[in-house]
Amino acid sequence: MKAVVYHHYGPPEVLGLEEKPPPVPGENEVLVHVRASSVNAGDWHMMRGEPFLVRLMGYGLLKPKHTTLGFDLAGQVAAVGGAVTRFQPGDAVFGLTPDRTLGAFAEYACAPEHTLVPKPAHVSFEEAAAVPAAAITALQGLRDAGRMQAGHQVLINGAGGGVGTFAVQIAKALGAKVTAVTTTGKLAMARSLGADRVIDYTGHDFTRLEKRYDLIFDVGAYRSISDYLRVLNPAGRYVLIGGATGRFFQAALAGPLLSMVSGKKITTMVAKPNQDDLMLIRELLAAGTIRPVIDLRFPLSDVAGAIRQLEGGHVSGKLVITV
Repeated sequence: MKAVVYHHYGPPEVLGLEEKPPPVPGENEVLVHVRASSVNAGDWHMMRGEPFLVRLMGYGLLKPKHTTLGFDLAGQVAAVGGAVTRFQPGDAVFGLTPDRTLGAFAEYACAPEHTLVPKPAHVSFEEAAAVPAAAITALQGLRDAGRMQAGHQVLINGAGGGVGTFAVQIAKALGAKVTAVTTTGKLAMARSLGADRVIDYTGHDFTRLEKRYDLIFDVGAYRSISDYLRVLNPAGRYVLIGGATGRFFQAALAGPLLSMVSGKKITTMVAKPNQDDLMLIRELLAAGTIRPVIDLRFPLSDVAGAIRQLEGGHVSGKLVITV
């Protein structure tokens, strides 16, 4: 099979298309004939081995331990392990590869049975591949870390990216009043996804405005935590899921103390995929309650170009890899 492989950490140029044997599914795994994947921030963190903590977490200290990237996948079941009961060859599925081995940037990839769900018939493989990691992050960040409730005033900072576009839609589906913060060219898109109010961060500083929020869901992390606290209600919550590495660690380390002092909850989160949440996402997708926003499509041979585009910023929604 063809797979995008890297043997050293570095820029997108370290990625190359190679021939390698298809993986063999374990007892609880499904072998998927990949039809599409999509690019996430985690892919370029793994590609570059940055921050250094990535290497210390078991992905390889001096060079990558697993050589094919790719979290999201959609395709058809090619084979199943002996303990798999939910799927059989030929089923159309979408979901996530294991977070330790990845592997979706290839013609075949293995995934645990519990990180896959059936693809809705009317949803294309490309659309399905744009959903899993970003939508799960948005759902768990809003519902679990953010404790969001119907009627809450929610601000989504970075509403035009992969996670942000799903966060706007999921927050609306759960009954929130949504303010979307993004750049000028993405304001109309944010409105079309259901945002009640949009703010162009290039012309307005929302932390200096009078409006207050029950939850700030932050994908961008380009301001100090004290700026965000200024516009939170007294019992409000600030959830950081991405952005600058330094800011993320600042929130993770200082958050508990600042929460005690301010009375406002400050937390970071990393998504933990599970089949129940994937099934909920599938139901929302099948019903048309959420939809992926696909900016650009790249062939498997140009995963490097897709990650380069992601690193450059200004992506609207998701970048999809067609296989």
